Amino acid sequence: MSHPEQHRGRWRPRLDRPALVALLFGLVGVVYRLVLTLFTVPVSNSDEATFGLAALHIAQGREHPVFLYGQHYMGMLESYLAAPLVAVFGPSWPVLRLPMLALYAIFLYLIHRLTRRLGTPWFAAFVVGLLALGPERVVRDQLTVVGGRPEVKPAVLLMLLITVGLAAGTVHRRRLAVGLFGLLVGLAAWSDWLILPYLAVAGLALVWAVRRELLGWSGLLLVAGVAVGVAPMIVDNLRAGPGDDSLSVFREVSTKAGPQPPWSDRIRGGLLEGVPLAHGLCPVDGCGRWQQWFGVLYPLLLLAGAALAVLAYRRAAGRPGGERARVLRGERVGPVVQLALVAGAALTLLSYVRSPLAATSPLDNARYLSVLQLSLPAVLWPLWVAALTAWRGTSSVLGRFAGALSAAVLAALTVSTLVITVLFAATGTAASRTEERQARELAAALRADGPHEVYGDYWTCNRLIFNTDESVVCGVLDGDLSPGQNRYRPYWRQVGRAERPGYVVAVDSPMDRRLRRLLADRAEAAPVREVGGYRVYHPDTPVRPWR
Repeated sequence: MSHPEQHRGRWRPRLDRPALVALLFGLVGVVYRLVLTLFTVPVSNSDEATFGLAALHIAQGREHPVFLYGQHYMGMLESYLAAPLVAVFGPSWPVLRLPMLALYAIFLYLIHRLTRRLGTPWFAAFVVGLLALGPERVVRDQLTVVGGRPEVKPAVLLMLLITVGLAAGTVHRRRLAVGLFGLLVGLAAWSDWLILPYLAVAGLALVWAVRRELLGWSGLLLVAGVAVGVAPMIVDNLRAGPGDDSLSVFREVSTKAGPQPPWSDRIRGGLLEGVPLAHGLCPVDGCGRWQQWFGVLYPLLLLAGAALAVLAYRRAAGRPGGERARVLRGERVGPVVQLALVAGAALTLLSYVRSPLAATSPLDNARYLSVLQLSLPAVLWPLWVAALTAWRGTSSVLGRFAGALSAAVLAALTVSTLVITVLFAATGTAASRTEERQARELAAALRADGPHEVYGDYWTCNRLIFNTDESVVCGVLDGDLSPGQNRYRPYWRQVGRAERPGYVVAVDSPMDRRLRRLLADRAEAAPVREVGGYRVYHPDTPVRPWR
């Protein structure tokens, strides 16, 4: 906590020891991620490049997209945040990711503030220390520009801090604070629908804290804030054709035809793979059995966190004090917010395990559980309380045993995350840097010598376009050389008009073999060169079998 200190006539804040430790942890986490950002680790891809190209178009005034090109449900807030930097420094992966690094720093600051209000200073420092660590799965969600998660987590934390301040009476411009709450709700809903469970519980906490005020101007400002934040999505949906609205598209991509996996498989994938991966306890290629323990423990910790919050809420009701209603609201808001964090995590998990992807592809989809980091203070609080009570010697023999076990769990969580982080930093970045170097070599070669209109697969095209600042344009083909997922149609049309397009294919890939068969006798005569693990074909006449 900051304490005022008078020094030569000037007022300066002075941090206590837990806050200084938290600050140190936070600086280490930010610097670690800054180094990764400068080296483009984790590796870039065409999904991220699409956001980068949108940022470039926004910076140039060419486009003002509401949703990701080719979609109608993923907001483009990250592209708008990066656009000013892209306008000044030009397109590059570090420039694109710097706003995500800033959002991570804000996330650490806000979760420290909230955890201090809900728990104790040293517990807040411990939470920041855990969140400063980061193996590949964790930092990928925090640093890569793929939509939604980096910005919605700080938004939810700020909403909860506003709720705490309103209930405790420490916010003076109350109506403006409620309006800001609504604006954050709207922006988060536009940016990423995965955060809706947390928005719902944060909204309930606000209604509990200021329910009477919401009947007046505060309520109108809340609605106005939500409307302003979500306005881009509303306008786009009003213009969308039948079946192209956000709800229809999101429902289509969230469902999967065919037999549904059993609930047991979905729960296993969600808890035993998704939860440990989202909290940095496993390498990116999956969890071993010994690393799945936190997923087994997680539902029990949610129940324990909810029970502690209910007990604290009831205990606060029995305390005497003046201005009883306001005092009670201020003392009860902490347990209410803790319950909101527990409920947000539970609803997010339930929503995730309802999807068949939790069973069929848990490694690829564990990223959707990264928002569970918001609930880390509420999840770990029961362990901290039990360990602290046993350490102070104020519990029974059974309590001391439970406290020792809780301390062991916290230590295991910390050591496991630290080990996976160190392994990633020491040995897991080489592959990303190699792939990134090959992608730059390919971009440099095509930019210098052509061809400048090419066809390639999805994971090649938009990254190539971004790496060359649109001097090379790429149309997406599937492995059978049929038109693929072209998110930004003008690129496809430009390559389609080219008299002599090239083809960029991974060496010995299905697309490479298919192309050589179509070229037949011309395969050896067509100019071919290998660059960075790719073959670049430039035949005299175009090969467009779909025509």
